[in-house]
Amino acid sequence: MKTVSKVLVLLGAVALVSCEVFYEEKFVDDSWEKNWVQSKHPGKEFGVFKRTAGKFFNDEEADAGLQTSQDARFYGVSTKFTPFTNKDKLLVIQFSVKHEQNVDCAGAYLKVFDCALDQKDLHGESPYLIMFGPDICGPGTKKVHVIFSYKGKNHLIKKEVRCKDDVFTHFYTLIVQPDNTYEVLIDNEKVESGSLEEDWDFLPPKTIKDPEAKKPEDWDERPTIADPDDTKPEDWDKPEHIPDPDATKPEDWDDELDGEWEPPQIDNPEYKGEWKAKQIDNPAYKGAWKHPEIDNPEYAADENLYLREEVCTVGLDLWQVKSGTIFDNFLFTDDAEYAKEAAAGFKATQDGEKKMKDAQDEEERKKAEAEAKTEEKDEDNEDLDDEIEDKAEGEAEAENHDEL
Repeated sequence: MKTVSKVLVLLGAVALVSCEVFYEEKFVDDSWEKNWVQSKHPGKEFGVFKRTAGKFFNDEEADAGLQTSQDARFYGVSTKFTPFTNKDKLLVIQFSVKHEQNVDCAGAYLKVFDCALDQKDLHGESPYLIMFGPDICGPGTKKVHVIFSYKGKNHLIKKEVRCKDDVFTHFYTLIVQPDNTYEVLIDNEKVESGSLEEDWDFLPPKTIKDPEAKKPEDWDERPTIADPDDTKPEDWDKPEHIPDPDATKPEDWDDELDGEWEPPQIDNPEYKGEWKAKQIDNPAYKGAWKHPEIDNPEYAADENLYLREEVCTVGLDLWQVKSGTIFDNFLFTDDAEYAKEAAAGFKATQDGEKKMKDAQDEEERKKAEAEAKTEEKDEDNEDLDDEIEDKAEGEAEAENHDEL
């Protein structure tokens, strides 16, 4: 029994050792400024990030992250870490986003790079490995981007993954498996999953339409045809409009001046429309012709769609119309359970943020009410002053009149 226990402990230790956290950043202090590099790419006016938990939070220190602080700005910062590869193992990318500014149009995704990135020249065209995270712009764009670079080309996910658009903190997680499958989670809940090959256009299609095949000329795709034995009834043809039989010529109508009088036209109740033969099943119907397919000679399977040989840098390369987004809890690991635990506090964070925000909103409401009452009182006082002034002027005029 002791031997079995020792083996289990040993296996647990081996499993623990095999899991690795490649990079983690929670912005616990201002040391981030030494590790993150601000882009100086020419031609762009970059906004400034500041470390803060924002206007409402659950724990001010624990919830502090990088916040965009200037409206209508590009943002470009990045940090490098010890390079790693996800060869033959899981890759988990996770971070949190809080749009406390009631976002209208702002990117909030991260980009993953190899070591070749020139951090001081980070910009929108800088080649990246993965782009992941929410993007909001008006009511039409509220999506989670999942973009992979493959053979020098960026490929967008073909599915629509909706992001959160409220003002509270949410965790976004991307899990890429070495079997070429993936999962997207928001707040530890799976919102999308599938196959890398099926959900991205990394590879040409497996099959293509046979270029040599053509639909036979006698192929009939009509399920029904007009009955050749059906004939139009003799009394079918009636005019669509007829003179109104109840109309009478006005008494003051002058044929010489007004012309020959004609009764107005009305819809003919006997009009049956254009005659068409009834439809019957087409005896020659063969169904819809399907273009036969053949194996695509350009297709070649790739078991390494998931693979990123050198992961070395994470960056925020964004444009924001309205600033205020807070980024926090960056994590790169091969341990899905560790990532799950790291995001497990999201509910407590959201509850704390909501409680503080509700209190602030209530305070603002009361303040607005008090100001409105003060304004109303001031207006009443002004009206009273005007009345007293008018009365005094009236009395003075009366006195002057008496003197006269």
